[in-house]
Amino acid sequence: MTHLAFPNRAVLRLSGPDTLSVLERTVTNTVLGWNTGEMRYGALLTPQGKIIADYLAMLWQGDILIDVHADAISDLEKRLKMFRLRADMTIEQASDLKVVTGDWADVRSAALPHRQIVTNDLVDGEMHPSVWHSARIAAGIPEWGSDYRAAEVFPTDINMDIMNGIDYKKGCFVGQEVASRMKRKGTLRKRTLRIEGTALEVGADITATTPIGTVTSVSGTHGLALMRLDRLATQTRADNVLTCNGETVTVVTDTDNWAAQEIEKFHTNV
Repeated sequence: MTHLAFPNRAVLRLSGPDTLSVLERTVTNTVLGWNTGEMRYGALLTPQGKIIADYLAMLWQGDILIDVHADAISDLEKRLKMFRLRADMTIEQASDLKVVTGDWADVRSAALPHRQIVTNDLVDGEMHPSVWHSARIAAGIPEWGSDYRAAEVFPTDINMDIMNGIDYKKGCFVGQEVASRMKRKGTLRKRTLRIEGTALEVGADITATTPIGTVTSVSGTHGLALMRLDRLATQTRADNVLTCNGETVTVVTDTDNWAAQEIEKFHTNV
């Protein structure tokens, strides 16, 4: 198999007998019942409930390997070390490892390329960033560094709860009070949605008779946008056209897509 390195990814290696207990009290997803080779999606939040860094983590040969954006790894390392206190746990950047295309299905979406973590000598080349961004945008997956950065968004803004990145039933995690309160409110007002249009531009507004959202990623005529669902429901109910840079924008809501269901919740209350 050819192993192509994913763009902008790095690996943080966590090891030691107290590793799981430290993670269980700090990150959004549970570490209980974790099987060797199993991938889990999660994040470390600020006390105010916003994402510092999201990641994919694998339990491998007794260590936790955290696949995280390269620009976020140093901050994540520093903050995890703060929470470590006197725990018997080692946290270090694994410069000898790379995130590459491989055998492990990405737990966020079956439409994403499979990935794996291997030693540097097994890397055959690099995936072009445009290939990765096209794939993740088509799958509706926001990414740290492109769609948001540290302390800018809540987990539900980037659909982490839909992708099983938050365990609301676990004992505790940093930012849990805010995250749980937002969940209990029932109907969340912001989501990242897939969009299509001929004039999409990162940072551009999506509007109708009122601003609806902002484009965060673009690949050709496809993109992602952080949208206000209540405003979107009001505009679509009135058959108002959404635009970006003066051209029509369509929100992608496949019949089997969760986005359609989320918007429909607001239709019934408008």
